[in-house]
Amino acid sequence: MAKPHVLTRKDMKEPDKFQQAATQAASWIASRRRHIVFAGLAAVAVVLLVAILSAVQERRSESAGAAASDLLQAMGGEISSVPLPGLPGPFYASEEARQKAVADAADRILAEYPGTGAASLAALAKGDAQLRLREWDQARSAYERFLAQAPKGDSLRFGALEGIALAEEGKGNLDGAAQAYERMAREAPAFGDRADLERALVLARAGKAAQAKEILASFAERHKDSQLTPEALQQLARLGGK
Repeated sequence: MAKPHVLTRKDMKEPDKFQQAATQAASWIASRRRHIVFAGLAAVAVVLLVAILSAVQERRSESAGAAASDLLQAMGGEISSVPLPGLPGPFYASEEARQKAVADAADRILAEYPGTGAASLAALAKGDAQLRLREWDQARSAYERFLAQAPKGDSLRFGALEGIALAEEGKGNLDGAAQAYERMAREAPAFGDRADLERALVLARAGKAAQAKEILASFAERHKDSQLTPEALQQLARLGGK
């Protein structure tokens, strides 16, 4: 997916531009639901478009929109030690610097506009930034904050649930990661196939091959229309299952 246009503070005052961006984002998510589970920055950029729309629709103040715009701009920043011709910036010396800027921008929204939709999604963005910074416990805390605030039917909950699993994997807590993927399958059933496959892989890495094979052996039956079935069968064969 091409890098999204960064909305300026001037654009923040033009609702039509936000409506167009939100419509495009919603369509993109709907058509690629399965593929954005691990899409990283591209998925997060879409999330931030939705966050900006939330901030504007709530009409808390012009500064709320500006804070959301700062967050999106930080996420869209370029990694470069010098300004690049034809690009608006901001520019960061490293990926670490960019992710710290994202976390700081998210913190501003969380502190100044608590309880809003923008704050909820800022928590999700902060979790992703901290995951990339390998701040595993802080990332999990941010994801749990999003899950506590987001509606039960929120289509973006899968991102936080997956993030929790990845944070546990990062810590080396494979049992915790397996439990998190099981939770993802339960609470975000549209992504149950991805969650089950990842849970099996984590269990195999943890030395629990029998449990992993049990999940993979029944994968095709439980997820009849899944595009991940061939991969699940390959993993099962690697473990010596049939």
